[in-house]
Amino acid sequence: MTRKERVIKTLRHEQTDIIPYFTEFTEQAKENMIQYFGNENFESNWGLHLHYIQYWGWPTELPDQPEHFRDDFGAVWNRSGADKDIGAIENPIIQDLEDYTYEFPNVDEQRLRKEFEELIETKEDKFTMAGFGFSMFERSWSLMGMENVLISMIANPDELEVLYDRICDYNLKLIDIALEYDIDGVYFGDDWGQQKGLIMGPNHWRKFIKPRMKRMYERVKSKGKFVMQHSCGDIQDIIGDLIEIGLDCYQTVQPEIYNLELLKERYGSSLTFWGAISTQKLLPYATTEEVKKETTRIMKIMGQGGGYIAAPTHAVAFDVPAENIDAMMEVFLNQKKFM
Repeated sequence: MTRKERVIKTLRHEQTDIIPYFTEFTEQAKENMIQYFGNENFESNWGLHLHYIQYWGWPTELPDQPEHFRDDFGAVWNRSGADKDIGAIENPIIQDLEDYTYEFPNVDEQRLRKEFEELIETKEDKFTMAGFGFSMFERSWSLMGMENVLISMIANPDELEVLYDRICDYNLKLIDIALEYDIDGVYFGDDWGQQKGLIMGPNHWRKFIKPRMKRMYERVKSKGKFVMQHSCGDIQDIIGDLIEIGLDCYQTVQPEIYNLELLKERYGSSLTFWGAISTQKLLPYATTEEVKKETTRIMKIMGQGGGYIAAPTHAVAFDVPAENIDAMMEVFLNQKKFM
């Protein structure tokens, strides 16, 4: 069975010989892993099952502002703080939804196609996805600032809906290009949750976000591809909505937030889960033996009947000891021994 076949069976809620698995790293964490293993290609023998790139704006460093980057959409990101991978927005571009002249950038189709071609050339037998980060809510706050977006949901709902339609239309152009290539699915990144509940609440999510995600999911589904959605935080109020509009796989699944047994029981026949191994508490702070024990426990719960891709809840950050990733991978690679 190829890795792609294993993931597809998992997405169809069929039991596989082993649970497919994946992990990825922030840049700082990757440097730590390279030093630990003494090998830049430390992942090459892990047999990871997923293969994707994620476009969210190609930030370019500003020569006159160290650790500041401007993305394709004009947003400037300050990476001088703890977050060296994304950063924090400086000076929102759209200040007034009732009076602004912002135009979305032209799609750099040549560069995008080059990335997709490289993705296909290097996919081996893995399940391969085109990824689009900052796909809706995050794009709006990167342009306006989060407080302004949330206020606009109350103060300027009509104008905000127009902006979300523009974001969706732009994304559909990117999705259409991706769907020309031999990919297996499309991955959307857009954080909606906080540690408890949705940032904007379920009613506003359903009004502003859901209809546009539905359009994008439908475009992917029209070509027979799978839909994967990333969101950090607590989104259990809208899991049913996501299933309704066609989601196949939800990625993050923080065990600090969700009761994994209940989540699997309630939605496991309709939705595949990707993640659930904590980057918030377990991996940064546990011993290696605790990591092995908890990884095994989670895989037994979530892997019953298929529908689970074992992975950390998020790209591994710099605060996770390399020894703990090594311990987690030992379980992934020797599932018959541990399970």
